[in-house]
Parts: sequence; C-alpha cells; structure tokens
Amino acid sequence: MRGHGFLFAQYVPGTSLLHRAPLWLKFLLVLACGMASFLVADWAVAAVVLALLCAVFLGTGAGARRLFRAVRPVLPVLAMVGLFQWWQLGGPTAARIVLNILVCVVAASILTVSTPVQALLDGVASLARPFRRLGADPERFALTIAVMLRSIPFIAGAYADVRDSARARGLDRNPRALVLPVFITTVAFARQTGEALAARGLGETGTED
Repeated sequence: MRGHGFLFAQYVPGTSLLHRAPLWLKFLLVLACGMASFLVADWAVAAVVLALLCAVFLGTGAGARRLFRAVRPVLPVLAMVGLFQWWQLGGPTAARIVLNILVCVVAASILTVSTPVQALLDGVASLARPFRRLGADPERFALTIAVMLRSIPFIAGAYADVRDSARARGLDRNPRALVLPVFITTVAFARQTGEALAARGLGETGTED
C-alpha cells in the first residue's frame, strides 16, 4: 500500500532550534496559522507567511523533497478550489484561499517533522487533561489522534492504488470505479483497527465500583 507520508511530513531527527522548541510553542504556531487563514484578507500577506513557514520547514533539515511530499496530495484539490473561487470571486480571493490552506498544511507539517509521534501524543493528552473534570479521557483522545495519523496515509495510499488500477483499465473517469473500492478498503481497515484495539483492551471505558 502506497501513500505513507501523505499530507503529514514524518518526524526527522535533528538538533535545530525548532526541534528543541517546547511542544506548546509549536502548538501555538499551528493554532496561529489556523486563525490567520480566517483573518488574513490579502493574498500577498498569505504568500509572505507561506514563504516564511517554508523557510522554517527547511530550517529543520527535513529538505525540500519532504516539503513537496507534504503539500503534493492537496495540490489537485487546491487547483480545483482555486479555479472555482477565481470564477466566482476573482483572482486575488482565489489566491488568498489557496495560500491560506497551504499555510495550514505547512504549519502542521512543521509540527510533525520536528516532533516525535509519541511526544506529540503525550502533548495532546496533556492538553486534554484539564477537561477530565468534564468527563473527557485524555488517553482516549490521544489514541484517537494516533489512529487518525495512521489512517490518513493508508486511505490516501488506497486511493492512489485504486486510481492507478482504474487508469490502467481505462476507468479513471468512472466515479464508481474510484469511490467504491476505496470505501470498501477503508471500511475493512477500520474493522481491522477496531479489532486490534479491542484485542489489546484499548479504547474501552473502564468500569467504576
């Protein structure tokens, strides 16, 4: 199955300033970029922010190839979104929307490329711990994030494999030939994941006396 590393850049060991930065600061960076995607109304500002984030990504030592791998899966979607928005709202608005989405993708990739997965999950659990009084389960929340990080590359790889298979049979323009196999593969993967978690007693609600 192809697709590992889709959308999220994998962790690359290093000693850069970003690697040594506290996790909460990286979370703030991602949050700030997410908020900026709603607040920035000028495509030129979004382009400058994207350029700075790309420079920060390259400063981790991950390389331009990993940066391209992180944004490549969303490029076809962004092309369609950009064309539609250009048709509806004009070029500047379309450029702003596309650039802001890329800002979020690169910011998230900076977090994952400079932080080990276990440290990332521990940080997520720590952030959710204050909500334990409201009934939240930090460990379950971290487990959900871990399953998500594992599932997205699998589903992206499944789509790539199905698309190549359909293209070889001349069915690449048939929606059923693309959607149905991916749907079946995704459901099977979800069942296997659920059975594996249940076999290990993970994700089950503990019983109280």
